[in-house]
Amino acid sequence: MRIRALDVTELNEYIKRLLNDDPILSNIKVRGEISNFKVHSSGNVYLSLKDENSKVNCMIHKNSFDKNLELEDGKKIIADGYISSYIRGGVYQLYIRKIEIEGEGELYREFIKLKNKLEKEGLFDYEYKKQIPTFPKDIGVITSPTGAVIKDIINVVKRRYPKINIKLYPVLVQGPRSKDNLVEALEFFNKNKNVDIIIIGRGGGSLEELWSFNEESVARAVFNSEIPVISAVGHETDFTICDFVSDMRAPTPSAAAEIATPNLMDILNYQNNILKAMKSSVINTVNYQRQKLDSSIHRFILYKERSLFTDRYMELDRYQERIENTMSLLLREEREKLNMFSNSMANLNPFSVLERGYSLAQKDNILVSKVEDVSLGDKIDLMVSDGSIECEVINSRKK
Repeated sequence: MRIRALDVTELNEYIKRLLNDDPILSNIKVRGEISNFKVHSSGNVYLSLKDENSKVNCMIHKNSFDKNLELEDGKKIIADGYISSYIRGGVYQLYIRKIEIEGEGELYREFIKLKNKLEKEGLFDYEYKKQIPTFPKDIGVITSPTGAVIKDIINVVKRRYPKINIKLYPVLVQGPRSKDNLVEALEFFNKNKNVDIIIIGRGGGSLEELWSFNEESVARAVFNSEIPVISAVGHETDFTICDFVSDMRAPTPSAAAEIATPNLMDILNYQNNILKAMKSSVINTVNYQRQKLDSSIHRFILYKERSLFTDRYMELDRYQERIENTMSLLLREEREKLNMFSNSMANLNPFSVLERGYSLAQKDNILVSKVEDVSLGDKIDLMVSDGSIECEVINSRKK
């Protein structure tokens, strides 16, 4: 039996059917290292998976692409999908439906195991959550000294309540030494009792990159902290063990700073409302006494002359007028004090000089105010209005 010659398209279609009908190739997992990663303008993603000897082209449809996954060349993944071919080009490729970062499957199982263990011990229970103070004087921040987290926190605090002092304990936020750094920082603040709130956090990342905040030693240090702890780890969709044991979880570092600080304008409005309520209470009391006096007049009008009550009415009117004048004066004086306080807070803000072109020098997080504070070769941080500059002392001169 002679088999007729196939067109190229017929051949490619036949191969595509074979691939699609294969029970293994239609539901397969492939492990490899990403290369040639590219997000097309259409939203579809193209990449290759490779090992030491081979590679396979892959495609992720835009509707299947998880944008929270931080994919890049060199990252090792396990791709779940199916093998099919592109008829026009005559090449087969892996169509990916789901991606697992290699190693994160085991990490996730460890995460669930520890979460269940600590939950059974009661470390997540609401009864152990400490109240966040309304008017803190000092905030301790545990994070990287060079990341965006500390900058975001400083910017929010400066805007909302510049009187608060920020005390940074610099740590590694990932890597094998990170968990010990985090525990040391928590123990330092609790030993010195020099802050009212602790914010612990870092920016977003993969489960592996955030793993230090899932370590049992870190979780227990957060739980045992006598100082309230706000956790701000990763993005809003990221959850760590640290979030569950902390006294409050914030979706972002900026949100953590919002939670930790009062708003100066809210304070002014709150005090104004209190003064208004006091004035209203006094006026209501006077009106109540006036009504009681009216009742007394009606009861005793037959026995006493109405003129006996006239003086009482006039006296009561004068009393009410004096109270209203006094409360109005008090409101005005308090408002002026609050405005002066607000202006003084802005002037006292150490960061305000940076906006005027000045800079602040720090050595090991301590302000440099004299030439004797540094030596040749020392590393210092120069804080300016939009960030910081790392410098080395090569010479010094006295006035």
